[in-house]
Amino acid sequence: MRLPQLLFLPLCLGVSAARAQRLTIVHAKIIDVATGAIRPDMTVVINGPRIVRVGPSALNNPRTGRVVDAHGQYLMPGLWDMHTHVYFDGTANAGTDLILPLLLANGITGIRDMGSQLDSVLGARAAVAAHRRLGPRLVVSGPMLDGPKSPYQAAIAVATPEDGRRAVDMLKARGVDFIKIQSYVPRAAYFAIAAEAKAVGLPFEGHVPDAVSAAEAVAAGQRTFEHLIGVFEASSTDEARYVAGAEKSPGRLLATYDAAREVAAVQLLAAQHVWQCPTLFWERGQWLVDSLAWRDDPDLAYAGRSWVAQRWPKAQASIARTMDTEPRPVRARFVAHELDLVRKLHAAGVGFLAGTDAPAGVDVLPGPSLHLELQRFVAAGFTPLEALQTATLNPARFYHRLQDFGSVAPGRLADLVLLSANPLANIANTQRIAAVVADGRYLSRQDLDQLLEHLKQVAAGK
Repeated sequence: MRLPQLLFLPLCLGVSAARAQRLTIVHAKIIDVATGAIRPDMTVVINGPRIVRVGPSALNNPRTGRVVDAHGQYLMPGLWDMHTHVYFDGTANAGTDLILPLLLANGITGIRDMGSQLDSVLGARAAVAAHRRLGPRLVVSGPMLDGPKSPYQAAIAVATPEDGRRAVDMLKARGVDFIKIQSYVPRAAYFAIAAEAKAVGLPFEGHVPDAVSAAEAVAAGQRTFEHLIGVFEASSTDEARYVAGAEKSPGRLLATYDAAREVAAVQLLAAQHVWQCPTLFWERGQWLVDSLAWRDDPDLAYAGRSWVAQRWPKAQASIARTMDTEPRPVRARFVAHELDLVRKLHAAGVGFLAGTDAPAGVDVLPGPSLHLELQRFVAAGFTPLEALQTATLNPARFYHRLQDFGSVAPGRLADLVLLSANPLANIANTQRIAAVVADGRYLSRQDLDQLLEHLKQVAAGK
């Protein structure tokens, strides 16, 4: 596939989507992300969007379709980034022609979008599904539900219970997949949103609002906690004061930490199967923003020009001024405390999802940041296999779609990544991408390199 074809992929894929395509990958080492077993010298036959046959290469002699020799390479399910904002505020203009293809070029074949402009993200979901746009498949919330003075454009302001119910009903009618809760939702409105979401059959996920305790969020049926918000507060002797409106900060949370309360919170989350999406790479960048050397990022060429020139320097200064006023050693202790909390939650059997918050944070690039997030899970004590599961098997479990995702097996959707090195030996090898298969469409390393060169040009204009 030449670069001109990549530039016009939306049109090309739209034409070819109606025809069944056959792709055969031979001599691959298949990674079972459930067990860690590696099946050597395997052939995978793909017809249209699904895998139709998997077996030893010696017993399969493909005669039709495109044949890819994957000798020495590792085949695994495509990655999911479970916390993104593709059409978010100041970066929304980059959503279609930079963020979505950049995610795919980095092996991310599925995303959960946690807050975007409604029309844009619904249009992208439909266009990618119909192969008119190049990007990962999308599961979307549309705009976030936030308080009456939300600082975000990609949010619906909610002041009253009726506001909350009306927002849920509108989003349901527009066809979103779930409701995203933000931090400033008022207490009464939160419970109205929870009840209405349940009544109309939409999951609700996101932040534990400042005015609600973790136990209350669990009882209301909130399906995920993002950024570990709520768990820190539940582990503090000041939790009731925080719910009542008291200020909180890393130093205060550390000073009021209570091990027994943390144990109780961990046990509750495990018993009620509340998933955690901790965004560890983003968290470290937030709390230690004054030490970020983002100008040295080797992937900086894929950042929008305005992000580098305006957005990130402004955000770095703003966060340092408003959120990170405590001494850096205190904030560094809080980052270590986060990793320790993740270890404890993981040991208790709490489910984890890999997410990045891209591109909302400073130097949180769509695509590369997910690979760094997996490395943070390993830093928290996960094995490489367990870290890999947070972006492959666990999303399939979370969505109750093991029949479609999470394994390389007959009947599964052909969302795959081919790696030139074993990620179970070193999680950093998830970056060694040889090819990507997205809904049955094959992008070779040459295709990906041409796409990435084009995305550098796109980024320079953003």
